[in-house]
Amino acid sequence: MSPTTLRTAAHEKTIAALRSELVRTKNQLATAVDSAAQARKIRVAPPRPGTARHRQAGDIVRVLIPDTHGAKIDRAAVSALLADLKTLAPHEIIFLGDHVDCGGFLAQHHVMGYVAETAYSYETDIAHANAFLDEVAAAAPGASCEYIEGNHERRVETWAVTQTLRHKSDSEMLRRLVAPEFLLKLKERGIPYRRQGEFYDQLPVPGVIKRGKCFFFHGISTAKNAVAATIARIGGNCVSAHTHRAQSDIIRMVGTGVIGSWNPGCLCEMQPLWQHTAPTNWTQGYAVQLVAPSGAFLHLNVPVLGGQTHLASLFKL
Repeated sequence: MSPTTLRTAAHEKTIAALRSELVRTKNQLATAVDSAAQARKIRVAPPRPGTARHRQAGDIVRVLIPDTHGAKIDRAAVSALLADLKTLAPHEIIFLGDHVDCGGFLAQHHVMGYVAETAYSYETDIAHANAFLDEVAAAAPGASCEYIEGNHERRVETWAVTQTLRHKSDSEMLRRLVAPEFLLKLKERGIPYRRQGEFYDQLPVPGVIKRGKCFFFHGISTAKNAVAATIARIGGNCVSAHTHRAQSDIIRMVGTGVIGSWNPGCLCEMQPLWQHTAPTNWTQGYAVQLVAPSGAFLHLNVPVLGGQTHLASLFKL
């Protein structure tokens, strides 16, 4: 066979292979076009009756207010909260603790290196906290409130025990004279006070309350990702404060299904004296829960940025 014949045979083989590839490509394109045409004909089924949920009788709005720290309160952040309360008209408010600072003479119960606050007195600290409670009551007059004791309020009890040489009845007498629970007139305000050392709602851990399908307490972790550490120990939906950092963690567990842990941040000054010159990573905000009669809820951490939340604009959409 001559070289010319060999080249011709090779060319024909190549051409045949190319034709075969073109046929396969044409068939693939035709299949793709047909699939696209079928997809255009698909229509999403309308929701079944009763699946689209609208607000119902018994639904409530719950607001969760984190650390304000009395004399160290941030007025711009709190003004944003108060404006939103008037729009939200909440049914329930839970104060998550540390609404007094107790950073002066009570600072002896701090860790080494803490710098005691000397710019304000305890009397001033209490006055700021009382004024804040008055403002919240005026902005949300229809809300029922609860106050969870924080570690800063707890300092007063620790101080009272120390001053009375741990005699229980004497320390309790002193606590009743100077503790925030009494100086903030919570009983007169109709606000239950949930102490860190007492048990509530038949729960095995003190200082924790349960409302619907969510646990509330001041805080049990100061880890970098405190909400993740917290949900691992609580094993249920929970909201805490304490770290002054807005965080959330949503996980799925075999025994519980999907559960969440949230921290809304704080409403106090973000650079206290005891942090010296080290910038904090704190953030300001509060939280809202939209709660169904079943206890199921939607949780929203509402950040306060530059003294604004922009939440009210959502109600105008």
